Amino acid sequence: MDAGQGLSTDEVQSIREALAAGRKPRVVFTASAGQIAGQVGQVVELTDPEVSDEFVVVRFGRDELPFSPADLAVAPKGAGRRVAEPKAEPEPPAPTVVAEPEFVLDTPRVPAQRQEEPKVEQTEKPPARRAVKAVKPKGPAGLTVTLAYADGEWTVAAQQGSKALAKPYVVKPAEALKMVALVDVPGVQEAVEQILGTERAEAEQQAEKLRAELAEIEARLAELREAR
Repeated sequence: MDAGQGLSTDEVQSIREALAAGRKPRVVFTASAGQIAGQVGQVVELTDPEVSDEFVVVRFGRDELPFSPADLAVAPKGAGRRVAEPKAEPEPPAPTVVAEPEFVLDTPRVPAQRQEEPKVEQTEKPPARRAVKAVKPKGPAGLTVTLAYADGEWTVAAQQGSKALAKPYVVKPAEALKMVALVDVPGVQEAVEQILGTERAEAEQQAEKLRAELAEIEARLAELREAR
């Protein structure tokens, strides 16, 4: 698998199902992860992707850091397993040479050389420095306040992230006009005033019609009173 492609939506769903089953899937860091590209970690948690793009929490060594799906790819089978290095076999000891005694009186006695055990030098590679990715602080979710007009009514609603703080409730037209006056966007206030003007004209027509019907009813009542 190409480690530069990042996790797909299906792979993220597979990781979510594996975490629900109690497993911790292995992933490999892509080039967009920086210095730790090619290293292998384990996914331990998936947070809310609507709150932050870095919602895949990966355990790398002793650290647990959030990454985006573009920083990760599914690790191939066998990745992350250490291969045991062959141990150096000690060299066989040198044969001990026994010197025969010499019958020369003025020859100084040479002490026998001390046999040293062969040393096997083991070179240990220094542990690779782990690049720690800076953790971005998670800020509060965005707040959205919506002013809407439908079926002759103005409503206001508020939502923070995916949580509804206030369900749509009805406000007076005058209050809606005050809210729109705070938005300095050309055309918005004109559109609201046009809607209010249309509603005002319809209300006046309805009031005029009701007044005419009331005048007709009062005239009929006066005729009935005179007929007593």
